[in-house]
Amino acid sequence: MINDNINIESIILELQEKVKSMPTNPGVYQYKNQAGKIIYIGKAKNLRNRVKSYFQTKRPVDAKTKVMIQKIKDVEVIVTDSEAEALILEDTLIKKNRPKYNILLKDDKSYPFVRVTNEPYPRIFATRKVIKDGSKYFGPYTEVRQLKNLLKTIRTLFLIRSCDLNLTEESVANKKFRICLDYHIKKCEGPCEGLISREKYNENIRQAVQIINGKTKELERKLETDMEVLSEHMKFEEAAIVRNQYLILRDYLSHQKIVSTELIDRDVIALARIDDSACILIFQIRDGKLIGRRHYIISNTLNQSDKEIIQLAVEKWYLESNFIPDEILLQSEPEQLEFINDWLIKQKGSKVDIQIPKIGEKKKLINMAVTNGEFLLREYHLAMAKREQTLPKILHSIQRDLRLNKPPRRIECFDNSHIQGSELVSSMVVFVDGKPKKSDYRRYKIQTVDHNDDFAAMREVISRRYGKINDDKSLLPDLIIIDGGKGQLSSAIEVMKDIGISEKITVIGLAKRLDEIFFPGISESLQLPKTSSTLKLIQQLRDEAHRFAITYHRLLRSKRTLQTELTEIEGIGDKIAQKLLIKMNSVENIKNAKKEELIEVVGPKAGTLVYEYYNKTI
Repeated sequence: MINDNINIESIILELQEKVKSMPTNPGVYQYKNQAGKIIYIGKAKNLRNRVKSYFQTKRPVDAKTKVMIQKIKDVEVIVTDSEAEALILEDTLIKKNRPKYNILLKDDKSYPFVRVTNEPYPRIFATRKVIKDGSKYFGPYTEVRQLKNLLKTIRTLFLIRSCDLNLTEESVANKKFRICLDYHIKKCEGPCEGLISREKYNENIRQAVQIINGKTKELERKLETDMEVLSEHMKFEEAAIVRNQYLILRDYLSHQKIVSTELIDRDVIALARIDDSACILIFQIRDGKLIGRRHYIISNTLNQSDKEIIQLAVEKWYLESNFIPDEILLQSEPEQLEFINDWLIKQKGSKVDIQIPKIGEKKKLINMAVTNGEFLLREYHLAMAKREQTLPKILHSIQRDLRLNKPPRRIECFDNSHIQGSELVSSMVVFVDGKPKKSDYRRYKIQTVDHNDDFAAMREVISRRYGKINDDKSLLPDLIIIDGGKGQLSSAIEVMKDIGISEKITVIGLAKRLDEIFFPGISESLQLPKTSSTLKLIQQLRDEAHRFAITYHRLLRSKRTLQTELTEIEGIGDKIAQKLLIKMNSVENIKNAKKEELIEVVGPKAGTLVYEYYNKTI
């Protein structure tokens, strides 16, 4: 322990020296652990001051930050022109690297967006994929029914094309495309043949976007005016068409909840907490109507303040959203209110009123958002509990029989293989929810052991598998099985203690002779009934690991055979050697083959070389 403290202090001193040479510009800083993995990413207005603050011994920090500081072994910085640019870069890097100590806001589902394509004659449709091609995206929409109703209203009002033709002014002028059925059943106005001008079509798109944004007052007034003008000019059929459009719009608006008598655009951002989980909920209110909501679920928030979470939520939401309202209601003040205010004003190009209401109607909106957030959190916890209950029964059996804290959803099993001490290899097979996950299988060629020493081989493979994971629990299995008795189990535990993960995972050894199960530090073995489902799954894991190790061993041995015998023949390479082995099954058959047989397989030149090599006279 004393040595660990000295080591941490020396690293902090090194980092403090490094900080002195850092720039005072805005930018992003990245903390790395011993393995060089990024564990935290942050932004700063002044990089030197921000990074320096972490290593001030008298600075009070929460438990999570204290643990993180102990893991920091290096820091890298990226300078930007402004704090706003640093925010965008920070968001990009966090999405890419997913550092352990950053708060990760995530949806519990994948929600669709409305896409308005970047084309001369744009299309509007729902999508779950965001493609950076200049298209505009609105959403995401948490209620699919609301999204379908929105798209139906837009297409009925404006007859937007649904085809994916590459419409340009040139293709339309040259009559490259013909109108389809949609035109004849009055679902499209025929832009492909120029039956509606590009200007008129794009005006329809502009009005459709207004509806998507919840800005409908202008469109309502326009339709009312158009009806009156057409009626005055005795154009009753055209007036009836506009009247129908107006009624469609009013019907759509009648399904939206009115939450404020003020015709103002505002977002309401609130935070709900239950135990160590939190939910950020955002209400989108346009012209006093609630047009949508978005929520994020956050885990392990005991050491995170409300200010910190609200700050992150505001940043993430307005990085993704393409609309910034005139007013934003927050449940509590974010960490950097001044920066948030300046950044949003710059993004919007006009004033943004950020408020933290304490009483009145606006406080009621905050309370409504908190109530909805708590409901979503309870729903999330119920879904997670239901998911646990629907796990395969075998996992609950293993949990009971091996006295585990939770069902072992991910199990990793290791086995060694060698023949007469040569070509030492190890294998790791993985079962997830009781079934093999072959994409996660790994095989290891032992590098530090040149003789038959299963204990040393096990120490090497455990070190290689878990040495770089360190304390990131998300990358660790729930149960590790070592194919071997007390000796190999002890070797594995020895390495895991050095790494610092021995207390985080249950490890058992499976003796080959009587299928006895050994636990670390316990001399007596556990013998399960032969009919036990737990024992059968453990045996299946052991057999699969053995098969995988043997397969790899045979592959290496066949390669060695190629290299030591056939490829020693001058003029014979790996491809010819492999062709001979495939056709003639073994080196012994090749030795005893007639010259004509060899020539038939690999041609006269190579066949003659091989025949003369094995039949040369001394």
